Amino acid sequence: MIPKSLFLLAALALPIAPAVAAPRDETVHVVEPGETLNGIANRAGVSSEALAKANGLKAPYVVRLGQKLAIPRSRPAPVKTAAPKPDNAAAPARASGASATAKAAAAASSTAKAAIAAAGPPEQESVHVVQPGETLGGIAAAAKVPRVLIAEANGLQPPYAVRSGQKLQIPRTRRHTVKAGDTGFSISYKYAVPWEQVALANGLDPAAPVKPGQTLLIPTLLDPPPASGASVPVAAPTSAPTAAPLLAIPAPQSTPTTRSARFAWPVSGPIRRGFATGANHHDGIDIKAPEATMVRAAAAGTVRFAGMEKEQFGNLVVLDHGDGWFTAYAFLSRVTVKEGARVAAGERVGLVGSTGLAKGNELHFEVRQNGKPVDPLDELPKAP
Repeated sequence: MIPKSLFLLAALALPIAPAVAAPRDETVHVVEPGETLNGIANRAGVSSEALAKANGLKAPYVVRLGQKLAIPRSRPAPVKTAAPKPDNAAAPARASGASATAKAAAAASSTAKAAIAAAGPPEQESVHVVQPGETLGGIAAAAKVPRVLIAEANGLQPPYAVRSGQKLQIPRTRRHTVKAGDTGFSISYKYAVPWEQVALANGLDPAAPVKPGQTLLIPTLLDPPPASGASVPVAAPTSAPTAAPLLAIPAPQSTPTTRSARFAWPVSGPIRRGFATGANHHDGIDIKAPEATMVRAAAAGTVRFAGMEKEQFGNLVVLDHGDGWFTAYAFLSRVTVKEGARVAAGERVGLVGSTGLAKGNELHFEVRQNGKPVDPLDELPKAP
């Protein structure tokens, strides 16, 4: 960000003109703070392409404070002999045409205003269409979202130039009040957002501990926008996950499979509820099993969390397998490992129970990559 003092010094360095021409009359324009090429072109009544070409500008057409831009004006047309005055019948026709043009312009303006109003106030919109003269900083201030988060959500690179008509995704935030026992990892896991991103949004040192009572903004991570011209797949509506039939799950044995699985089954039993996204999202699978059945590590890893999570998971174990991969084992009646311990694949991490939001004796099992839930069935061996 450029300090305000530099804007002041740059302004003082500019020559003082005795008079300033109207935007549509000036032939040279000196760039002022916050102006963009599109905004200057619109006010001058010329196209941005013609303005860029006249000044040898290249994409992304960034202008700098104090820069002098030549405004391409068309040469005055040669003077023609005065045409005979129109008769009285032609005058109303011209007036009617001018009236129609004015009405069309008013209608277009009304339509544009209605579209902006329908989008909702800036602090609530999730997609913003860039208007002429807008900058990323101004959009972020109006939306009340840090500029760096909008830049990251839309894959923008310095100097973060935006163009008129561009659609920007606005990452909305949630809030979390830190409670006793919370850690950066437990907060990160709860919201499926990497702790580094949470710390960045709150200006915190990722290595520093959180404090009870502290209010944190939880940024919403968005997938990067598709490349220009790429089609966006539309997901078909899915039925409620509880309507799916129970699936028989084999015990985690060395049974040959048709593909290489990243993880092994942590427990044997039918799936009561599967993975789902959307309104009825479910970030893992719930596997039914008798109480006190051993729950085994799906792969070798390090215990990142081992204890009670009161809101939904009950007794919970989270394993870090490296390369951004984590597995979670919830609803346990008992945790049998300690935080920080190294466990081998197949080693016991707890016992099946009915704590948290369990609907009976079952294991809630999750797989996450870089903080985002992944369908466990895609990473487990297929049933024979």
